[in-house]
Amino acid sequence: MIEKAEKKHELSKQELVVLLQSDAGEAELAAAADRVRSTYIGEAVHLRGLIEFSNICRQNCMYCGLRRDNKQIERYRLSEMEIIDFARKAKGYGYKTVVMQSGEDSYFSVEIMTRIVREIKKLDLAITLSIGEKSYEEYKAYREAGADRYLLRIETTDKDLYEKMDPGMSFANRIRCLKNLKSLGYEVGTGCLIGLPGQTIASLADDLLFFKAIDADMVGIGPFIPNSDTPLWGSKGGTFAMSRRFVALLRLLLPDANIPATTAMETLNPNARIIVLQSGANVVMPNVTEGEYRRKYALYPGKICVADTPAQCRSCMGGKIAQIGRHVSSDKGFRRKRVVF
Repeated sequence: MIEKAEKKHELSKQELVVLLQSDAGEAELAAAADRVRSTYIGEAVHLRGLIEFSNICRQNCMYCGLRRDNKQIERYRLSEMEIIDFARKAKGYGYKTVVMQSGEDSYFSVEIMTRIVREIKKLDLAITLSIGEKSYEEYKAYREAGADRYLLRIETTDKDLYEKMDPGMSFANRIRCLKNLKSLGYEVGTGCLIGLPGQTIASLADDLLFFKAIDADMVGIGPFIPNSDTPLWGSKGGTFAMSRRFVALLRLLLPDANIPATTAMETLNPNARIIVLQSGANVVMPNVTEGEYRRKYALYPGKICVADTPAQCRSCMGGKIAQIGRHVSSDKGFRRKRVVF
């Protein structure tokens, strides 16, 4: 099955289920994914500078520390000038892309967001937005202002589980948003959580097939880590092993997509990002937000590097990438669709 996936980049749902639930071939799976990554992507690792500019959110997702009903979190919102200044500093650290991420904060109107995007675009940076569900018109305005990519994780393709985990939200609307983003010419990023309560291996296989079906340009996945300030505190949570297998299978199915080694994995394994970079991933998103904001953007407990400066994060990640024989990319990291014979 691994050989088939490496050569044809296709697997059935049942084959995916077998590979997801078996740790017997984990090393072989990771090695195959790494070979595919090397063939289609090369040895460059794309670094994206992450700016977490507001932890205020109108949604009430059961798994998320930013959820509306969490009264324990210290809320914050960066000013326009602070956001732009962080982007300017990111460019100074050598980043070619910034990822602007927040809760669904209604303060940031289309007028404000487009103004910020236009100013950051003047810095010659690629811009990824990760700010939730919006209307077609809003997405269009951001795109016309200069946004290049949009990250909107599906979290799970199990409709019933999605609507249980995301009360008041519609699975159909989530799909609509992803279709709108694709139609507007964004590079579309999505992804899922591994280990949600009630999630099955078959559901995870469906997630993989969904990402392939929509030909996602970027897929970010992370383990579900229970947060004590959410209703899911006390749940089992996801594992690093399953997250790694999922990344490897993503690479085999989507050989030229951009796949991050996410920070959340390193909460479970101190070497996670390097291990996952050797299991098919090719992107890392170091945090360029400064000061107390890092601690306050508390999606999950145990978040790493909250006391580090952006310069320390950039230097540390660059060193780790060099140690595994890879190098930091010198371009903006847009997806390059390739056919390899």
